[in-house]
Amino acid sequence: MTRFGIALPSGGPGAGPITATTLADAARAIEAAGFSSAWAFDSIGRGWLHADPLTALAVAASVTRGLELGTGVLQVPLRNPVELAQRVLTTHLVAGGRLLLGVGAGSTATDFAALGLDFAARFRRLDESLGVMRRLWKGERVNGASLEPVWPAALGGPPVLIGSWAGSKWIVRAAQEFDGWVGSGARSSWRALREGIARFRDLGGRRAIVTNVRVDLDAATPSPDGPDDPYDLRCPRPIAQARLQQLLALGFDDIVLVPRRHDAGHLKELRDFIHHASV
Repeated sequence: MTRFGIALPSGGPGAGPITATTLADAARAIEAAGFSSAWAFDSIGRGWLHADPLTALAVAASVTRGLELGTGVLQVPLRNPVELAQRVLTTHLVAGGRLLLGVGAGSTATDFAALGLDFAARFRRLDESLGVMRRLWKGERVNGASLEPVWPAALGGPPVLIGSWAGSKWIVRAAQEFDGWVGSGARSSWRALREGIARFRDLGGRRAIVTNVRVDLDAATPSPDGPDDPYDLRCPRPIAQARLQQLLALGFDDIVLVPRRHDAGHLKELRDFIHHASV
């Protein structure tokens, strides 16, 4: 059965201000509404302050008990791999094994420009950094760096899922070397999601997650839904129900929604919609 998650609030255009309790309150509400997971996204050079994803998930972990907590996705090449390995391991420990580390190379040049990093080298940096991080999580020493002694409860690090485009060689590695694949509804398209999951399954891939599915069931008119348009549920309910049923038919293991609000009433409304669309 497909699991449903909700993106945590993170700030940005059109969003309300983040307060001292925003993340904790949202995480509690997501769990209380019966969703399976809470997710945080990653950006740093888009012109607005975006909550750090690992910090956001650590907050969510501290006030929930059963939610899985995912990054969808963390741009690994923007960080030093040793420092990032330490932060990930800490969040993994705080989450009690509930962390799902979705990672990617990044696709927005301004994120790299903001940090003075080479956008063209992002895939090489992703590959090298993941190798370093996974060895550090096992307790190995890498180029003089070490995280020893790794806390027993966090040894080995969290499951790692690869965010990639449908045609990328990284989807092969997601299926064969890592713990799953993350596709983006907002950053991808109907065609890419359909082709991506078929390719991932053919390669023997296990867990397939689609994130960034924006929801607005009160939209007066539907957003475009051609094969090369982003996948979303910003449309009247009957159309949203048909779109969700199409996505469910593709066989994704998890679908992560981006709601307009995180209050209890709105999240219950989304759960009811999902129930009716799934039967």
